[in-house]
Amino acid sequence: MTRKKIEIKKIDNISSRQVTFSKRRKGLFKKAQELNTLCDAEIALIVFSNTNRLFQYATSSMQRVIEKHNQHSEINRSVESSDDDYDMLCKKEEQKALELRHLNGEDLQGLTLKELQKLEEQLQRGLTNAIKVKDEKMKLGISNLKRKGVKLMEENNKLKQMSSSLMNRKIHSPEPIGASCIFSGDSSRTWYRHIP
Repeated sequence: MTRKKIEIKKIDNISSRQVTFSKRRKGLFKKAQELNTLCDAEIALIVFSNTNRLFQYATSSMQRVIEKHNQHSEINRSVESSDDDYDMLCKKEEQKALELRHLNGEDLQGLTLKELQKLEEQLQRGLTNAIKVKDEKMKLGISNLKRKGVKLMEENNKLKQMSSSLMNRKIHSPEPIGASCIFSGDSSRTWYRHIP
């Protein structure tokens, strides 16, 4: 004769419920112990009765198993969070790559008229800004070149003045002491001979 299968639902009779709880709890703990013995699994069971009484079973220390569970949960949350962050970054990267292709004039067929107008405005703003910065840099470069040109002109004028003053000294200076002037047949050549 086979056992009659009972329907799984809340037992209304309080005493029957208590007896069933006690038997099933003992059976659950026995199965946990068997699982530990057969498979060397680390198990912790916590059961509260409807009267709020605590029953627990652990193959090692309950505290150790709970700490291990908490660490595992944190790792899982961290991994899930990392996966979510990675997925979000991948989506952002794809979006930015698509925007860059649009800015380069690629893959425009899928855009609506409004999106194309927005892209045109964006490009126009970018072009205007680029021209403005380029003009500023060119003006700055021209200004620097002008300053350098003025400085070079001033240095050139100083050199000319120094050169002319040296030439004037040579022409108007008396014959050096201890030297005699010898003219060659060629009037453009003059030698100075040192007289001891």
